[in-house]
Amino acid sequence: MPHPGFFERSEPITLISLAEKIGATVLAGGDPASNISDVNTLKDAGAHDLTFFTNRRYADQLGQTRAGACLIDEKDVDRVPVNVAALTAKDPYQAFARAIALYYPDAMHSRTSHSKATASGELIHPDAVIHPDAVVEPGAVIGREARIGARTTIAAGAVIGFRTVLGEDCYVGSDACLIHAIVGNGVIIHGGARIGQDGFGFAMSAKGHRKIPQIGRVLIGDDVEIGANTTIDRGALSDTMIGEGSKIDNLVQIAHNVVIGKHCIIVAQSGIAGSAELGDFVVMGAQSGVLGHVTVGTGAQIAGMGHVKDDLPAGARVAGTPARPFREWAREVAAVKRLGQR
Repeated sequence: MPHPGFFERSEPITLISLAEKIGATVLAGGDPASNISDVNTLKDAGAHDLTFFTNRRYADQLGQTRAGACLIDEKDVDRVPVNVAALTAKDPYQAFARAIALYYPDAMHSRTSHSKATASGELIHPDAVIHPDAVVEPGAVIGREARIGARTTIAAGAVIGFRTVLGEDCYVGSDACLIHAIVGNGVIIHGGARIGQDGFGFAMSAKGHRKIPQIGRVLIGDDVEIGANTTIDRGALSDTMIGEGSKIDNLVQIAHNVVIGKHCIIVAQSGIAGSAELGDFVVMGAQSGVLGHVTVGTGAQIAGMGHVKDDLPAGARVAGTPARPFREWAREVAAVKRLGQR
């Protein structure tokens, strides 16, 4: 059964009307009467979607996008494919933030229980689907249309939000909160974890910072374990994804649109910034970090307190800040130590 989604989308808007509402200009070649139905990433956009381009790292994706229209700075107009309508704006990211708010007006706030029933004292919404073999301990809140699989335990004080799905044989610890999330089988989520809240998304300007509605989800594969007080933000447009078998320690921050591969190990107090991607079997030591939009190859290892600012190839072993090959970093540390002993 397909998931119904967490936010309702508004009706399609003509290109010219959309441009007027978000402060953009339709260049010659775009059909002002064409309908734009949704917003999406360069990579995933279809013929009736609006996308945007501001980061040169994604120039290849712009060249291959199948979007109906693209918000872009005037200086980059020549990069837009001929079959995509170009909309120029002084600040394309600000304009795109306004577009998301038009199509998803209720996405400015997360949906938790989404229920008047819970407000009146019923902790489990009557529209929630809970398998007879599941265990919901006293004080847990189960939101409207949530689905909980067989032999899954929801501990006291946990919150399972509107339309959130948990598979079979899962465990959700006390005071954990899951919203805007779809969780596989055999997943363990320890107490105090926060999953599916807004990503830290703002279009910044000298006049202030416009909040960008976060309309993506968190997708968690089978046999994942998530430590106490770890936070995993839902995606802005695409989904935040945690691959099968990955193990995440306590107090880890995973930002919006992050993709973590299968069987990764992420140790306590590490942080992964927005839109970073980790391949399979990546290891991150304690207090390590990965910058936004960076790709870490399969099997790479990042030593504790190492901070990655550039893409890493598969199998890399790095340490330090900024992260560099482990042996190089070790020689530097040894050299500095010898200098200090003179």
